[in-house]
Amino acid sequence: MSATSGAAPLLIACALGIERFALRTGGDRGGAHGPVTVLRTGMGPAAAERAVGKVLAGPAMRGAAVLATGFCAGLAPGMHPGDLIVAEETRDARGSTPCVGTGLLVGELRRAVPGRAVHTGPLAGSDHVVRGPERSHLFATGAIAVDMESAATLRSAVRAGERPVAAVRVVVDAPEHELVRIGTVRGGISAFRVLRAVLPVFYEWHRSSLLPWR
Repeated sequence: MSATSGAAPLLIACALGIERFALRTGGDRGGAHGPVTVLRTGMGPAAAERAVGKVLAGPAMRGAAVLATGFCAGLAPGMHPGDLIVAEETRDARGSTPCVGTGLLVGELRRAVPGRAVHTGPLAGSDHVVRGPERSHLFATGAIAVDMESAATLRSAVRAGERPVAAVRVVVDAPEHELVRIGTVRGGISAFRVLRAVLPVFYEWHRSSLLPWR
């Protein structure tokens, strides 16, 4: 992806090939405000932490803003595939990472995908797919959604240096809408289409992050 020369980079991290494909085929390429890298980390927290740390170690990515994205499992009753999650923080057994610019993301997402619900709150991290009673247990802790990579991605990012970080996820299954395989049911297709539509929102968040943010 091309972008404006001289501006700080943006790293968009996702785990799956289908997520990366959605991001590469959606959105307006002209809206970026700096070099943009879409990184497929692989599944799981260890893979995400390793991949993000390696990329940010290079001089070209110094000061890069980092946004974790892709699909997730919704935890709250009433959520539907295609709903959007904007993390106020990511959290797992190793701690929590606060996110930057959540209000802007919420507003821009509502404009980009009108009619889709946008939920904000803590985003939990797990090292495995969460189902059934475990989903209810995580919801009781205050988390609104769970995925395997966001917490590790943002933790690795801030460990590499102070920078704006955020996480935006698309619900692919929810308590009343569990699926077996992404892309084989209507919920997976709906989530894919939403993820394709939100890339310009990430660019706008990046533009805002270039301003003093602390």
